[in-house]
Amino acid sequence: MSLLEVEGFTLSFVQYARGLRRRRLEVITGLDLEVSPGELVAVVGASGSGKSLLAHALLGLLPGNAHEGGRLVYDGTPLTRERREALRGREIALIPQSVAALDPLQTIERQVQRAARLAGHDDPVSTGRTALAERRLPEASWSRHPHQLSGGMARRALAAIGTMGSSRLVIADEPTPGLHPEIVTETLTGLRQLARGGAAVVLITHELSGALEVADRIAVFYAGTTVEQAPVTAFAGEGRELTHPYSRALWQALPRNGLHPLPGGQPAPDRLPPGCLFADRCPLVIDDCRHERPAARPVGASVTRCIRAEG
Repeated sequence: MSLLEVEGFTLSFVQYARGLRRRRLEVITGLDLEVSPGELVAVVGASGSGKSLLAHALLGLLPGNAHEGGRLVYDGTPLTRERREALRGREIALIPQSVAALDPLQTIERQVQRAARLAGHDDPVSTGRTALAERRLPEASWSRHPHQLSGGMARRALAAIGTMGSSRLVIADEPTPGLHPEIVTETLTGLRQLARGGAAVVLITHELSGALEVADRIAVFYAGTTVEQAPVTAFAGEGRELTHPYSRALWQALPRNGLHPLPGGQPAPDRLPPGCLFADRCPLVIDDCRHERPAARPVGASVTRCIRAEG
């Protein structure tokens, strides 16, 4: 049974233009995601595809002008705003993307110890120091404030704080930018170990190659929709087992696959077409693609949003 289920999730923001004119900007139009205990699912896609917004929605960190639709279910029960607040930092943990999430007025060691205390550890001082050492943060950096650390060191501190407890669901939002390749491998391996320990892990990343080394499945986001959820085994050869053209384009754009860039860009939230959001860039587009948004459906081992996908 899935621990987290996201089905047809939509998100819009009410904005004021000139005077008192209001408009609703749709930034997410149909996200789907499932992750089970013991599983690591990587979420990939271009900037602006909705990856971090979904993470913030799951933890109840969206601003007051946000309007949600669809279903968010955790452990079989809908994730209401009140329930998200109760679970945040306890059963659901976030390793945030921005190092600004660190408290600028507290040293790194104090922040990690506080996380250990909130997680219920009997000896937060010893536990915090062990966590920092395991992240290979030099002892001289423990007494420093966030602005005194490099970006990579700050991200390692965030990872230590975010994985301090025994959370059942861990969401890691871009945890590896700015890290040395060796530390990237250790960070991803640490997330894999959390999954082996029974946690459900969602890894949000731009690094498809690294994700394929540790993930069980890949969810591909595009312009606020999940275009495909595929097993990692589908990312092989020429990508023939991938059911959505955008997934294949991502795979073929990797240097090891010939570095074939995809022309154009994803549509802006205020200029979404009525049909498939990928239609203007798709090599397989037909007229039917431009009239109606494709629904998610199983095709082979994947779940895809493409009317031309065949099993």
